[in-house]
Amino acid sequence: MTLTQAILAEAKSLGFDLVGVTTPEPPAHYHVFENWLKTSRHAEMAYLNRADSRERRADPKKILAECRSILVLGIRYPPSGLETSGAQFTPEKQIENIPLPSFYGRVASYAWGEDYHLSLLPRLNRLASFIENQAGKPISWRVFTDSGPVLERELAQRAGLGWIGKNTHLIHPQYGSYILLAEILLDVDLDITSPFDHDRCGTCQRCLKACPTGCILPDRTLDASKCISYLTIELKGVIPPVLRPLMNHWIFGCDICQQVCPWNQSTAALPTEGIFPARSNLAYPDLIEALSLDAETFERRFCSSPIQRTKRQGYVRNSTVALGNWLAEIPSHPERYSAIEKLKETLECDPSPLVRAHAAWALGRAGDSQALQAALRFEQDRLVLEEIQFALTLGG
Repeated sequence: MTLTQAILAEAKSLGFDLVGVTTPEPPAHYHVFENWLKTSRHAEMAYLNRADSRERRADPKKILAECRSILVLGIRYPPSGLETSGAQFTPEKQIENIPLPSFYGRVASYAWGEDYHLSLLPRLNRLASFIENQAGKPISWRVFTDSGPVLERELAQRAGLGWIGKNTHLIHPQYGSYILLAEILLDVDLDITSPFDHDRCGTCQRCLKACPTGCILPDRTLDASKCISYLTIELKGVIPPVLRPLMNHWIFGCDICQQVCPWNQSTAALPTEGIFPARSNLAYPDLIEALSLDAETFERRFCSSPIQRTKRQGYVRNSTVALGNWLAEIPSHPERYSAIEKLKETLECDPSPLVRAHAAWALGRAGDSQALQAALRFEQDRLVLEEIQFALTLGG
């Protein structure tokens, strides 16, 4: 067995579904990334536009000068509910035998369990140590999983793991796009695997048509400033009012462009290894309960979850928007009174002006002008006052 074969076998034994090898040559499509930055499609993610970040993405050897090959790995995570034309999403199909809250939020399925960094980085380090043992000498290596300045999807395509789809995700013909990627840069010569050179999206436009905000662009990139995942995770300030109704019930990430992809229609039946076991309270959280979280409770509950990235302020901000959308959609919901009372309490008492501002908007969506008028008498923060005035124009 060659060194490369031994490494591929060990990677599979560690739970990785896909593995390939590519060279450290500069990405051929780096210019697409540069153009994406120049047109400000990265929104407020300024770290992507730092000179050192761009330099490393343009040339992997700027990360590891002695790099001679790059091991690219993919691991599946449980897909969220599938949507097909004419069929409404039903979350019970994915996590069965649990009572869903009356007003629940939606969370992207990669965040239904433990933070993938906590799961994957130890495996990557073990694999790197295995390679060093197999090589019989000390080697230089760097590991990444959505955590370093590399163009992961291009490296994955070049290593044969799939193609970059119109929804911007890497798609594998058997496993679809519910795949997390990782890389190990090595100063070891390995056998290069063949790139995946076939674009199998064809004429399909489902992801572009399904995206509520129209953030997916024709060049297989997206406008982050409109992406629900960006709005709920990366954006730290005010969510643009025009986009709030389009977020529906998503409070952390979004899976819509994956749910509608034909290549994902059969992946729900494929078994996973249980590396990312789902927790129902993370998948479909109770929005009314979410508004009661203080900072300490938030940190304790999400200490090992990707959701921690939003911080308490972002998570509750997103939850108020989702709750406001529920109240606008179902004005006769039997638990409407409880939801509105919680929003009133949030507007009156939450320590974060950002949260209070979005709670005001949610009350406007619910048509509760009385609560908004009352808040005008005691609110001092300018942002919140502006949101209250705007919410009064919504009219339910």
